[in-house]
Amino acid sequence: MILPNTPQHAGHVAGHYDELDRVYRECWGEHVHHGLWTSGRETPGQAVEALIDMVADRLAIAPGMACADIGCGYGGTARRIALTCGARVAGFTLSAGQARYAAGHPVPGVSVMVRDWLTNGLPDAAFDRAWSIESSEHMVDKPRFFAEAQRVLRPGGRFAVCAWLAETGASPRKVRHLLEPICREGRLPSMGTREEYEAMARAAGFVALGYEDISRRVAKTWTISGRRFLGKLVTDRWYRRLLRDAENRVFALSVPRLILAYRTGAMRYGVFLWEKPR
Repeated sequence: MILPNTPQHAGHVAGHYDELDRVYRECWGEHVHHGLWTSGRETPGQAVEALIDMVADRLAIAPGMACADIGCGYGGTARRIALTCGARVAGFTLSAGQARYAAGHPVPGVSVMVRDWLTNGLPDAAFDRAWSIESSEHMVDKPRFFAEAQRVLRPGGRFAVCAWLAETGASPRKVRHLLEPICREGRLPSMGTREEYEAMARAAGFVALGYEDISRRVAKTWTISGRRFLGKLVTDRWYRRLLRDAENRVFALSVPRLILAYRTGAMRYGVFLWEKPR
């Protein structure tokens, strides 16, 4: 497990997304996650929706199912799945800013609440399906993240996780110059490998249904968002003022670091699918 030199906790995560709320929405949009390119000709909007549709397809979501979106961001994924699959979706975020945006874009069957997933207070066996798209990285206690997902799912329920993963056996140089700074700058309490995720899921009682590494198909996300951010720096004084803060300047360095991490294989993007035994 890759750990940042400066420990990160839920308060750091919430503050990060609240402070940079405008940056995330303007430079990437309401879906705060990677896009999935198949032909390479997709627009960024089509690519992020393609990732959502892939997750929904693997979960086999049917109309009327109760679903949990763990780390739902602005609620974009929850809204799309509710509209395209006819499911009822409860979203959970640490960011009050993200929850306010979701409240301003209501969709029937979708609720978004500010709540820490690790202390969610939900009843047992409340959901048919659950997913986490790039939120497990922000969990301080990853074994508990899996244990809570297993607890709130009904027997036979499915759980999908799209995760930033560290290269198995990454060299000390890659850890020092890429993976540890990415964790620190992105407010990630830790970054696990594929094997560590699979072990934690097994320990929580899940049965593996599949895994796919889609790193090459999502890496384009960072070149696009990087170009957008640079464009904003040139045209918008607010962005230049933002970088006067030392922490925000450091965060801006993460974009080229992420591009390099994908190109060198130091970081991978994995899609897991698990099931709670019947």
